Amino acid sequence: MSDITLKKRTITALFWSFLDKFGQKVIFLVSSVFLMRLLDTSDYGIMGSLLIFVAFSSLLIDSGFGRALLNRKEIGALEYSTVFYFNLAISVLLYVAFFFSDPLIANLFNEPLLIPVSRVLFLSLIFNGFSLIQMIIFIKASDFKTQTKANTAALIISTSIALIMAWRGYGVWSLVAQNVIYAFFRSLLFWFYSTWRPKKLFSFAKLKVFFAFSNKLLASGTIGAIFNNIYPSIIAMFYPMQQVGYYTQAYKYQDTPFAVLSDTFRSVSMLILSEINEQTERLRRVVAKLIKSIAFLSFPVAFILILIAEPLFVTLFGEKWLPSVPYFQILCLGGAVSPFTFILNELFIAKERADFFLSVEIIKRIILVALIIGFFQHGITGLAVSWVVYMYITLIISLFLSKKLIAYSVWSFIKDVTPYVGVSVLAVTAAYFISSKVSNSFVSMLAAMAMMGGAYLGFCRIFNLEMTVEIKEFILSKRTKKSDDAE
Repeated sequence: MSDITLKKRTITALFWSFLDKFGQKVIFLVSSVFLMRLLDTSDYGIMGSLLIFVAFSSLLIDSGFGRALLNRKEIGALEYSTVFYFNLAISVLLYVAFFFSDPLIANLFNEPLLIPVSRVLFLSLIFNGFSLIQMIIFIKASDFKTQTKANTAALIISTSIALIMAWRGYGVWSLVAQNVIYAFFRSLLFWFYSTWRPKKLFSFAKLKVFFAFSNKLLASGTIGAIFNNIYPSIIAMFYPMQQVGYYTQAYKYQDTPFAVLSDTFRSVSMLILSEINEQTERLRRVVAKLIKSIAFLSFPVAFILILIAEPLFVTLFGEKWLPSVPYFQILCLGGAVSPFTFILNELFIAKERADFFLSVEIIKRIILVALIIGFFQHGITGLAVSWVVYMYITLIISLFLSKKLIAYSVWSFIKDVTPYVGVSVLAVTAAYFISSKVSNSFVSMLAAMAMMGGAYLGFCRIFNLEMTVEIKEFILSKRTKKSDDAE
């Protein structure tokens, strides 16, 4: 595949992947404006305390086999059916295990309501187990458009039901319903849009082959799932559920824009990088381009969110959520670099260096435990700071390893992202001075956002930054194509 063909395919895939993730986040944000006003902070605390179990289970259900299927060039009915039945069996076994261990979970967090809540919430694990193969097939075919339709429809249905339940006073059950109904309809629509159906085929030999590739991914993913969601669990054990709610919502909303970036670029990079995994120089160029693309979007978003955090929370969610603001601002500093780490992880997997992936995860978690112990005495704010420090340390570790694989070092990263950090600082400074002159908080927020956007794009053009040139060329090529088609 030529560089031009790869570039066109990447841009198309990025467009639909971004539309999918961005559309979901917009629907999620709009619904949350109403849900957070209707529900108590403790309702979100209850859900937050279960995140670690949901994340851990999702990793076990996939078992790394999804990535194994993506990395293999030739896959047939036997391989797909084997993974399908295995994942489905694991999801059912996990649900049964959680069903009988729910009282222990409730005792751990001293919250009896967790027993019925978790037994319903964990049904989503079984529904998700049904749709993994369809998702893999869509990704291998670069069919992000179909995924967008299915995900968006499922989200609209589940969110509508959740809003009705919250309005009628169902409390935390509206959040449970949102998660379970989304998983059900997403799986249903994936089956509707896909022509693939499991056959009566199963091979333990194929399972062993996949496991040989995925075992390190599974181990690292499991470690990651546990520790990435450890903060709400720690807070739930030592603080009231209300405080868990403040932290989890702060984390969720700082994560929203960066998750869109991470998921968008990860969905595309897992396909593109695996196709050119034997071409080191080309791989380095593609990774550098992905890093610059993320930097172009991530840093200005982080800086403007920190600036407008207080009026944003008051406007969208009401004053009862103001205690979340300091956590939100701190976490944005770490969220800004999280997409870079995800891309580098995809590089390790594409190069079939799962040992790198596992090594990174083990080192990262040792560091995380040390940071949590060191910052715990400073309360929830200290824990938020420890997460930010952790994100930067893990990025540096990943860059050291990427240098060994494709000669993309810490210094390469600094050179690629510094222009966008610098321009973001200039733009947010201008936004601060403009917004500080306005007394009304809502108008001040709008002024800051408008100034940030205009100043950032203006400075990018003045300094002729690479991504600005890329976007300009892409727009011009589209206009030229339309003109040619019209003729």
